Amino acid sequence: MRVLGVDPGLTRCGVAVVDGDPGRSMHAEYIGVIATEPALPVQDRLATVYAGIAELVETYAIDVIAVERVFSQHNVHSAMGTAQSGAMALLIAGQRGISIAVHTPTEVKAAITGHGRADKAQVAAMVVRLLRLAEPPRPADAADAAAIALCQILRGSAMNRLQQLSKLRP
Repeated sequence: MRVLGVDPGLTRCGVAVVDGDPGRSMHAEYIGVIATEPALPVQDRLATVYAGIAELVETYAIDVIAVERVFSQHNVHSAMGTAQSGAMALLIAGQRGISIAVHTPTEVKAAITGHGRADKAQVAAMVVRLLRLAEPPRPADAADAAAIALCQILRGSAMNRLQQLSKLRP
């Protein structure tokens, strides 16, 4: 399975393409960020995020786009930008018929570290371990995107198998 993990953000949108299946080695095809200038109009920033995600989808033949769920933030302006950025990934998935998954930050931390309250350093350390990287991806948005993709592989594959099994039962 090839997953595009997206850590939405308007200034830095973390993105990671990870290949793998549970129980088998997983590896990163790409880890990075799509950056936009805060001084630009929001529509230009969203167009940049859209184009960056679309390019990754086309380049890497993505099977699933996994996006971190936007949770309540105290800064409404920041939450809006994060939600709008995440919507670009969902729009691309809809246009291309790609499956989507949305994971909460707690769900991602639990899937990667075994504990839903893990800190960023613990998550980054497990990303390094699971993907056999020399060092944690930087900036943190890139590491978070890789964790989201890993979460989808680890949790999403299990959910897909359960759904397939439930269809076999009378």
